[in-house]
Amino acid sequence: MNSLAAHCRSIPAEAIAAEAQNHPSKTPESAWTAAAEALAVKALLLAEADRLGVTARPIKDAAGRDLAPDDARIEALIEQEVVTPKADEPTCRRYYQRHLERFKSPDLVEASHILFAAPKTDSSRYRQAITQAKETIAELSEHPERFAELAAKRSACPSRDQGGNLGQLGPGQTVSEFEDVLFELEPGQLCPVPVESRYGVHVVKLGRRITGKTLPFEAVRDKIAAYLEEASWRRAVAQYVSILASSDPGASEQVPSPSP
Repeated sequence: MNSLAAHCRSIPAEAIAAEAQNHPSKTPESAWTAAAEALAVKALLLAEADRLGVTARPIKDAAGRDLAPDDARIEALIEQEVVTPKADEPTCRRYYQRHLERFKSPDLVEASHILFAAPKTDSSRYRQAITQAKETIAELSEHPERFAELAAKRSACPSRDQGGNLGQLGPGQTVSEFEDVLFELEPGQLCPVPVESRYGVHVVKLGRRITGKTLPFEAVRDKIAAYLEEASWRRAVAQYVSILASSDPGASEQVPSPSP
C-alpha cells in the first residue's frame, strides 16, 4: 500500500518509531515505512468506524487477552463491512487438483547409525572418531550382518539399544549433514565413508525408503477451505483500505522521515 504514504494524516515521528518495533525489516527505512503505513491504515479504519458509528464488544486475541478498544473497534468494522464468500466444495476441489504436489506426504527413510561422539572443537578427538568410523565401515563391508552388534558395542547414541535403528525419518527430522547422505543412499546400502556432523562421526546404513503419497482430498478439504477463505479475506480487506485511502479528502500530509 505504498500510496498510503501520500494519504497519511500527520503522524508524529515518535509514534512511528514506537510502531517500527513491531515491523522487523532488513533496513531501518523499510521498518519505518511499514510502521507508518500500519498507523495510517489504523487511522483510516478508526475514522471510518467513527463515521459509521461502529462500537465494539470485548474481543479476545488468540492468546485469550482482551484487545485494546481501538483494535476491537477495527475488528468490528471489518466484520461489518468486509464480507467474503465461503470456499465451496467445487472451489476447494479445483485448488486441490491444481496443486497436488502440495498435498503429498514426504518421503520417509528407515535408517540405522553408529555414532562416535566427538566435538568438532576438539580436533584430536574428532580425528580419532573419523578413524574409528572408517575401521567400523571396513568391518561392516566384510560382515554387514554385524551392524546391530557393532552398534550395541560402539555407538554413543541411545539407539545402540535397538541395534542403531533410528526408525523412520522424514525431511527436517535430523541434522542436514546426516539427512543429505540418507536420502542419497539406496535401500540397504551402507554409506562407504564416515558422515561428519556437529555430534560426531556416524556410520550410516539405509533401510527401507518409503515414497510419499498424495493425501486424499477429504483429508485436506478443511485446510484448503481455511486457506482460500483467509486469502480471500486478506484481499478484500486490502481493497477496502485502498478504497478508504483513495476517498479520504483530509489525508494529504506526507509521513515524516526517520531521524538520521
